[in-house]
Amino acid sequence: MGLLINTFNIVLYQPLFNALVLLYEHLPGHDFGIAVIVLTILIRLIFYPLMVQSIKSQKVLSELQPKIQEIQQKYKGDKEKQARETMGLYQREKINPFGGCLPLLIQLPILIALYQVFWKGLQPGAMAHLYSFVSNPGVITPTFLGIIDLAQSCTIKVNDVQQLLWSNIILVLLAGVTQFLQTKMITPKTKKVEKEGGQMAQVSGMMQKQMLYFFPVFTVFILWKLPAAISLYWVVTALFSIFQQYLVFKPSKA
Repeated sequence: MGLLINTFNIVLYQPLFNALVLLYEHLPGHDFGIAVIVLTILIRLIFYPLMVQSIKSQKVLSELQPKIQEIQQKYKGDKEKQARETMGLYQREKINPFGGCLPLLIQLPILIALYQVFWKGLQPGAMAHLYSFVSNPGVITPTFLGIIDLAQSCTIKVNDVQQLLWSNIILVLLAGVTQFLQTKMITPKTKKVEKEGGQMAQVSGMMQKQMLYFFPVFTVFILWKLPAAISLYWVVTALFSIFQQYLVFKPSKA
């Protein structure tokens, strides 16, 4: 376990922490929020090819949805036959139905590392992890535009009384909205099916609608108690993804 933690720190935590401090030191204004935004964009640019491939896979799956619904209707009484025909469809179209999951799995350790950076990286002892070529900034002021305290969650205890930080709440809600827009863009548009013989298609469509609203609510729930820097990272990531999806999904000119 110790070896795994050390590897995680060397490969992910320290590079991200040093990159954030370096950006904070050299960007005009020494705005911590701007540094988080630039770091997020750099991370997204590094993973740009992987994410484009993931979005393309999601696009193809979206286009195959009517055929999948036809298979579900045709073999509604035989789930084994449904599975075989669906996998056969994937093979004929040369698509991996799990192709869109790999980039998400890769991003999960990065998100955990960023959580560590935003949660522990602002403590005085964290400066011991700086590389030799990164100057020690001393005290980092974790604010964005002088308004949002990115080191705090949506609530803060003042004199043993919990108080709401409305600027942080707005940022969390914005994360939920951008997550909704991102999910909506990749949700396949399914045709209306008749009640007779279309039960599987109806269930599939219902689940898609539920996930469309579940992800944004879950996002808000998760981010509520985390440092606002995570919310800012989430918003920028979602906006970047929306832009990528727009480029992939837009009709090509003849």
